Amino acid sequence: MNKFAIGCGGLLVIILFIVFVIGLFFWGTYNRLVTLDQNVNKKWGDVQTVYQRRADLIPNLVNTVQGAANFEKSTIVEVTNARASVGRVQLDPSKAPTDAKQLEEFQAAQGQLSNALSRLLVVVERYPELKSNQNFLGLQAQLEGTENRISVERNNFNGTVQDFNTAVRRFPTNLIAGMFGFPPRPFFAAQPGAEKAPTVNFNFGSPAPAASPAVSATP
Repeated sequence: MNKFAIGCGGLLVIILFIVFVIGLFFWGTYNRLVTLDQNVNKKWGDVQTVYQRRADLIPNLVNTVQGAANFEKSTIVEVTNARASVGRVQLDPSKAPTDAKQLEEFQAAQGQLSNALSRLLVVVERYPELKSNQNFLGLQAQLEGTENRISVERNNFNGTVQDFNTAVRRFPTNLIAGMFGFPPRPFFAAQPGAEKAPTVNFNFGSPAPAASPAVSATP
């Protein structure tokens, strides 16, 4: 009887030890996934911030170019409409999207705005009064910096998403990720020319050719 009790007691200790080890694994893995998830959300917030900064620059930019005599209204309308399209794509700025389609729609709207801004800055080359307007030059410099920050923050976001997705797809972490609701996150898709840093053309010596937009920015 004593031997049986001792044997049962030893088995219970082993079972409790195994449960303890498994519990530690679950606890550590869950906390790691939470940390990675929060990193993704943080980088998404950074992306939203720089895109919002660009959107905030546009009203002043539009008001400035409207002051030029006979400035092409169609170009202004295109920029204004593109900015409005961006506003219609509502995504939570504090939480990175889990739906790839939502991110594609957001990226498409931002890309449309980038293209509209490119065309506006090309048209500006035909207006000498704008090329010497200090307010416009200041806005253009801010736009250049913002476009570069967009590229940087998108790359940073994709890096954290890669770390997160690698973790949630590895065995046995993928089991815990599935249990506690940690789905893989979509990336920003690379665009043609994405390997080149976006720039704003400050060379006002001669009109810029239409085939080479002043801003070449990845949305």
